[in-house]
Amino acid sequence: MPSLQESKLAFIGGGNMASAIIGGLVSKGVDKQNICVSEPWDVNREKVAAMGVKTTTSNVEAGGQADILIIAVKPQTTKGVCQELAAAWSQRANLPIIVSIAAGITLQSLQEWLRTSDGRSTHIVRVMPNTPALVSEGASGIFASEDVTLEEKALVNALLSSVSKATEWVDKEDLLDVVTGLSGSGPAYFFAMVEHLVASATALGLSKDQATRLASQTCLGAGKMLVESSDDPTQLRKNVTSPNGTTHAALQTFESLGFQGTVDKAVKAATSRAAELGNTLGKL
Repeated sequence: MPSLQESKLAFIGGGNMASAIIGGLVSKGVDKQNICVSEPWDVNREKVAAMGVKTTTSNVEAGGQADILIIAVKPQTTKGVCQELAAAWSQRANLPIIVSIAAGITLQSLQEWLRTSDGRSTHIVRVMPNTPALVSEGASGIFASEDVTLEEKALVNALLSSVSKATEWVDKEDLLDVVTGLSGSGPAYFFAMVEHLVASATALGLSKDQATRLASQTCLGAGKMLVESSDDPTQLRKNVTSPNGTTHAALQTFESLGFQGTVDKAVKAATSRAAELGNTLGKL
């Protein structure tokens, strides 16, 4: 199997996440001419074309001789795309490895839809990325079919490292739903927290611009400490919490209002919804 730099890559779908991965790949030295993107919408296609990669409106043309094919379309259109590709690959000797970032579409569905007329099914990896990939600070959960080799996993790791600082392989597919509830939906939890911090500080007299800058940088700084410190989150929290100090007063308020239970319920709700959507979409 060729290295990432030597591989021919096809993207089915040229939206934001695909653009982020392409940008990361190009920044890591992947030849633009080895990347082809199929995208029906003119605006998206022109956007990725401006990055110097090949573009087309044909899924079959994009995926023709690809070594790695990334499915980056909306879940509702994934079945049709997969079946179109499988039909075109009936005469192809070596099938590409599939990396699907189509939310909620299960491995079983992908295997069924991508099976060629002679009964072959390509090796498939499901990825749950998150939107910070757009600024090369993503976190991704990954699950692979049993036939995916260590070499192929290494290739996927190299692919995702272009936009994800944390890539975690899970050994059960349903754990991708937990990843969705944690990091997939997680950026919105932090955005909401900052939104409410800004509103509170503004009500107490700070300007909205000042409050937004201070809260945003606080979120960024805390995140950097979490990533770079050898201390776990519990210890980091203790380090900044003086007995009977200001932080202690705020955290006691959180505790009295059931903060831990609220977070737990929120993550469980997102996880359950991810599982529900996966079951629904697989039946489309």
